[in-house]
Amino acid sequence: MKSVRRVWIVFIITAFVLSSLTPAEGFAATKSHHHKKRHHHHSSSQNGPVHFSELVVDGRTGKVIYSKNANARRYPASLTKMMTLYLTFDALKKGKMRLDQTLMVSDKASQQPPTNIALEKGDRLPVRIAIESVVVRSANDSAMALGEALGKTEWNFALMMTKKARELGMKDTVFRNPSVLPDNNQHTTAFDMARLAIALRRDFPEYYHFFSMQSFDYNGVTYPGHNHVMERHPEWVDGVKTGYIRASGYNLVTSAHRDGHNLVAVIMGSRTSQSRDSQMVSLLDRTFGQLAVKHKHVADDDTDTDDSGDALEANNVENVEPLQVGQGN
Repeated sequence: MKSVRRVWIVFIITAFVLSSLTPAEGFAATKSHHHKKRHHHHSSSQNGPVHFSELVVDGRTGKVIYSKNANARRYPASLTKMMTLYLTFDALKKGKMRLDQTLMVSDKASQQPPTNIALEKGDRLPVRIAIESVVVRSANDSAMALGEALGKTEWNFALMMTKKARELGMKDTVFRNPSVLPDNNQHTTAFDMARLAIALRRDFPEYYHFFSMQSFDYNGVTYPGHNHVMERHPEWVDGVKTGYIRASGYNLVTSAHRDGHNLVAVIMGSRTSQSRDSQMVSLLDRTFGQLAVKHKHVADDDTDTDDSGDALEANNVENVEPLQVGQGN
């Protein structure tokens, strides 16, 4: 009888503790119990071990040239800021914001963790500097200032970001903040990040040059950028964004032009920034090289055909449809 009573007491205490946990804590408490089931159900950085993702698409047609785990859900990290900038450019284009306009820095914006540019509550931040610092330095305080200016609150801006993602065809993306902070419900895929990269160039050619910046100046300080692939190959790489948090690994979206071809490539889940950068350069070099060979064969055969939509066999291309990028405006 005593043993039965003891079991009931333990059960009641356990139920009480679990009911008091937040959703995130409850998830962690039951993680080991459901690990095998989730691992087989969904391959992503949020559910089980990180699986490396790679993707190369034609930047004009959206044709998928190469993909590997490109539909696995992942934390976007600072790739999130690509959408923050999309909505910023949209506001500029529609006259709702100006580059010479200044933003009032809130207490919340000033308290954003690194990377930041040490903004303080009450600072007046020019929109142009906010954009430059988000592109080059991936500044979380500037991203929050832009988000609050456009959405009034962080939560409302996150809803705006997710709504725009749906309009652009990013069906596997949900945003919860304008910068980088981890959130169990903030996720994306390599496919969706490629859609966003294509939309940024297509919809805002007048502002796309910001993504090629490698440094900017603010308050007497010169801030260098994080995009070392662009530093190494400025002759053919023109953006777009790096990203990292521990949960996501090292991410990179790159737009590149060479020999008349435009490629958008995405790498997510690298273990180091150096390996990510080397993998990106190798991926682009190999793809451009194969496109050049294919173009030469077409010219030699004197065949009138559009090779931009053909898959490259050497890259083990998955059988997927071209990316459909919706109109965001």
